[in-house]
Amino acid sequence: MSQHCKPFLSMLLMITAFGMSCYLNAPKAKDAIVHVYMLDIGQGDSFLIEAANGKKILIDGGRDSTVLSELTKVLPAGDKSIDVMIATHPDADHIGGLQTVLERYHVGLFLTSQVTTDTKTFTDLYTELYKEHIPSYYVRHDMVLTLDANTTFTILFPDRDTSGWKTNEASVVGKLQVGNRSMLFTGDSPSSIEHFLVQAYHGQLASDVLKLGHHGSKYSSSAEYLEAVSPELGLVSAGIDNSYHHPNVEMLDRMKALAIPWISTQDKGTVDLSTDGIAEWSWKSVD
Repeated sequence: MSQHCKPFLSMLLMITAFGMSCYLNAPKAKDAIVHVYMLDIGQGDSFLIEAANGKKILIDGGRDSTVLSELTKVLPAGDKSIDVMIATHPDADHIGGLQTVLERYHVGLFLTSQVTTDTKTFTDLYTELYKEHIPSYYVRHDMVLTLDANTTFTILFPDRDTSGWKTNEASVVGKLQVGNRSMLFTGDSPSSIEHFLVQAYHGQLASDVLKLGHHGSKYSSSAEYLEAVSPELGLVSAGIDNSYHHPNVEMLDRMKALAIPWISTQDKGTVDLSTDGIAEWSWKSVD
C-alpha cells in the first residue's frame, strides 16, 4: 500500500450496524421500470442499475475509460450523477475505469470490501476518492441500499474483515430485489466462497438472473451454487477472444446440465435488462 493512499483509508468507515439501510430518495419517474445495464467494457465487469425513480448504482467500471462511452449509450445527455459506486474488489478489470467515472460524474457514495492491493490502479482510484471527498464505507452482510419502495440492493458478502485476503475471495456479493423479481451479482467469487454462501445464506440466494462469477471462469458458478440460485438466465461479462477463454466450457456444461440459458457481452454487446417487478426480466441489446 502506498503512503499516498493511507490518509484516505483512514476515512473509510466500517459499517458494523446490523441491517443498516441507506435510503436514496428521488422524485417518482414517469414509469415503474427498473433497468440493469450489462456494459460492454471488454474483459471485465461493469453494471449499471437504474431504479424507476432515476437513482443509480454502478457496480465496477471495467479496465479503462471504455465505461464512459458505454454509460453515454444508456443515460440521457447531461445526466452526470451516480448515487452509489460499488467496487466489488480491487482487480484492474473491475476498478480500472472507476477513476475516470469519478472525474466526470457526481458520485454520492462509494462502497467496497476491505481487501487492498499495491497497484497504481488501486492507488489512483483511492486518491481520486480522497480528492473528491466521496463518502466511503466498507460493506457488510445485510447492509441494504433502498432505492425506492419497490427496489433494494442487499449485501450478502463479505460478512467480515477481508484485509489480507486474495482479491477474488473478498468480492462483494449483492442481490437486487425489484418487487417479485431479483438479480444476484457475484463479482469474481470462486467456488469456495460460493460454497460458504450456499451453507450460510441458502435461502437468500434464489434469483431470477445471475451475474456469473469471474466472467464465466471454470473456478466459479459451481453446480451447487447454480442449483441454490436457480436462475432463469445467466450473464457473462467478458471480452471477445479473451486470453482466459471465458466463458469456460466446463462452466457452460454445468449451465447446460441445469438448462440455464445465458447471454454475454461478447456477442450481445451492452445489454439492457428490465422489469417492473412483476413481469419477468426482459433484455435487449443496446448496440
